[in-house]
Amino acid sequence: MERNIMDVCWGIHAGKTGDADSLFLDKKSPCIAIGWDAMGNLSNIENDREAFKKKLIEAYPDTKKGAINTVAGMPFRFKYEMQIGDYVVYPSVADRMVYIGKVTGDYEYKPEKSKSYCNMRSVEWIKSVPRTSVSQGALYEIGSALSLFQVKNYVDDILMFLDVNISANNGEAAIESDDNTIDDIFANVEETTSDFIFKKLFTELKGFAFEPFVAHILNIIGYNTRVTKKSGDGGIDIVAFKDELGIEPPIIKVQVKCVEGAIGAPAVQALYGNVEVGEYGLFITLGDFTKQAMDFAKIKTNLRLMDGQEFVNIILKNYEKLDSKYKAIIPLKNVYIPTQIENAY
Repeated sequence: MERNIMDVCWGIHAGKTGDADSLFLDKKSPCIAIGWDAMGNLSNIENDREAFKKKLIEAYPDTKKGAINTVAGMPFRFKYEMQIGDYVVYPSVADRMVYIGKVTGDYEYKPEKSKSYCNMRSVEWIKSVPRTSVSQGALYEIGSALSLFQVKNYVDDILMFLDVNISANNGEAAIESDDNTIDDIFANVEETTSDFIFKKLFTELKGFAFEPFVAHILNIIGYNTRVTKKSGDGGIDIVAFKDELGIEPPIIKVQVKCVEGAIGAPAVQALYGNVEVGEYGLFITLGDFTKQAMDFAKIKTNLRLMDGQEFVNIILKNYEKLDSKYKAIIPLKNVYIPTQIENAY
């Protein structure tokens, strides 16, 4: 079946530091290129993803098992899926311009031209635009961590420059002040970070190790804590209190579960059964709660349920105060991301 060329737009990077930039933008013979030089001439590998995975493992035996499919897929797509006439977008690190063009040649193996980027295709760069002219959503998508990828969500935002004369405004395109893609970026970053934290908690702090971590979080937000014994605790994992001796009310009895499923009413009721008059119950899980469990908690003024997302939000809010051993388990970097003006305060 014939492809609709307008739907095919590839994104490509020139290495982490843009070391192939001059190769891509060579005035005499512009091209796009990828590495994987140890795999040799890709034409010698049959048109089959499994064959590319096998060759990748032979050439790069240290490739992480979970990354093999993704990594092998890039040279496969460059050789067999990309076609003459496909659009290509290249965000240059060197001059902060976004280059948009078309693939004009079949795959070529040229180690004599570039040893590190020997797998090539000729291109025609049709237009280059400053990054400030491109929507935030499109910038986010073409900023993919992959060397080669297909642009899917913001193709129109990229290809519109091939039909719009951006020089009408003294060489600069008008920038929409209410770029709604900013919110998409923020949501994507938040979701990705939350997923990362969940994964680390499930894999690194499973079981009893989760209890002292929760106690540490409670310490950070202003409570003294005591982690109970691993057995015979009556379902109480942590006791939290405001005073140093732990005798002044309110006393908070905490149960924690490092599970992904929904906690039902019986478990919540069992916790509440150990809460005395004047005390509070707190149930923290990395999963969520059934409707019956939440309905039970609604009628108890001294019972609080905290699901996984709420707990992760508290971790994010107080991340800088985490002990170094927990930061090593959940390594995060403080970065700035765009936000709408009305949400900036």
